[in-house]
Amino acid sequence: MSIGDLKPWEILARLRQNQPLVHHLTNWVTIYDCAQVVKVLGGSPVMAHAREEVAQMTGLASSLVLNIGTLTMEFVEAMLLAARAANSRGIPVVLDACGAGATALRDEASLRLINEARMDIIKGNASEIARLSGAAVQTRGVDASEVHLDLAQTAQNLSRLRRSVVVVTGAQDIVAAPQTLYRVLNGHPFMGRVVGTGCMAASLIGAFAAVEPDLAAAAAGALVCFGVAAEVAAQTATGPANFKEKLFDALYHLDEATLRERMKLVCYDTALQSPD
Repeated sequence: MSIGDLKPWEILARLRQNQPLVHHLTNWVTIYDCAQVVKVLGGSPVMAHAREEVAQMTGLASSLVLNIGTLTMEFVEAMLLAARAANSRGIPVVLDACGAGATALRDEASLRLINEARMDIIKGNASEIARLSGAAVQTRGVDASEVHLDLAQTAQNLSRLRRSVVVVTGAQDIVAAPQTLYRVLNGHPFMGRVVGTGCMAASLIGAFAAVEPDLAAAAAGALVCFGVAAEVAAQTATGPANFKEKLFDALYHLDEATLRERMKLVCYDTALQSPD
């Protein structure tokens, strides 16, 4: 897929047709919403966490999503088993580094996952990605703190270092690959008032990655769809709870015409120079 030729509606159509199984080892706070957001778009979510079955379940899946939001060391071991099984099969692995930069345990777990298995897509908010890049930043629990860095350059440098797609979510989402940079400008402030929208974004990225081999395009396409659906939902929402309900419906009804009309995406080819 060439730069500037991203058509999220085509990836969405393949997702709905193929109904890929997306295996999650994810945040217990948001596990239902992660499953639901994949389901409404046409995918098939499964949430299997036990060490005794994670590798076997990954053997059935088309992608794997890992989220360290509710972290234990046993959970990390299960994630590594699942990730290695995914690596051996060549299916994409998404890591949501939820809360990286908040505690030493989360930093250590994130780096262990990245170092001991291949993470094809690394996703986080500004402070989480900055922390994984080595910056001395503090994450406020699982919420982003202010980061005085060029986030696009930070993401692309991490992408080149780890040979992974790096996603930074926020008011403007950034998707960085070694020679590609996307900025997704869709979305609505209500997304920041609902617990779990970041986790849901990772699940959607995993679903799109299951059917689109260009993983940067998959991530950008997923975020465009999520952001557009949020804009549609917010038009008639009366508050965050009502918005969340309407968000699932907007994703379910999302179509090519709506995406063409509302998509706000900026693409760059070899956007930044390689670091020294």
